[in-house]
Amino acid sequence: MASDTWLAEYDACARLGQTLMENITERNRHNRTSSQYTKLSAQVRVSMKQFTQSLNKLKQNLIRASSSYHITQREVERRQMMMDNLTTKEKQIDQAFKNETIESRSSLMGASGFGGRDPWGVRDEPEEYEGMDNHGIAQQQKTIIQEQDRGLESLSKVISRQKEMAIDIGNEVDIQNDLIDDIGDHMDQTKERLVKETRHVRLVDRKSATCGYWVAIILIFLTIVVILIVPYDGKGV
Repeated sequence: MASDTWLAEYDACARLGQTLMENITERNRHNRTSSQYTKLSAQVRVSMKQFTQSLNKLKQNLIRASSSYHITQREVERRQMMMDNLTTKEKQIDQAFKNETIESRSSLMGASGFGGRDPWGVRDEPEEYEGMDNHGIAQQQKTIIQEQDRGLESLSKVISRQKEMAIDIGNEVDIQNDLIDDIGDHMDQTKERLVKETRHVRLVDRKSATCGYWVAIILIFLTIVVILIVPYDGKGV
């Protein structure tokens, strides 16, 4: 069934998200310059693309199932909440992969004019900003913010589609209600005609019975007259 397929695909997507977080955690344990770190980063990138594709497929299938009335409105709302959880998980995975921590943000705010480094060697610089000047660090932060904005824009589009879908469902319900009202009116009219025709049939049947009675009476009367008259004529002869 379609609903079972959707739930199975959701479970698979959720497991993939959990595996991604575990792989990212494992990757972050290694040095950034190590081959293991590079290998795990490549694997995580591929899995992240698969996760995003699975998430988009779930969204599209949910919209189709809702618009075709294969599931109830309550089930649509329940699954939408499940989708929201996956969307949040996607953002967490993206942030974890980029290693966007509070420490890196504070180091950016505290960066001096010496290419983002402490000239006295007192403060340790985060590895992700090593070798960058202020312009490079600002550009990287700008890129991160833009990606976050794109994620919010995608979420906004999903909410807009859900709103449009709800409006379409409401309009379809109104149309169905109008059709039901029309059917009810036709049934009432048909019932009235049926009652009228039944009365007409009964009246015709009653008239037919009365006419039969009169015919029988006339035949009996004629028979009596014939019986009375015929013997009398015989005696006269």
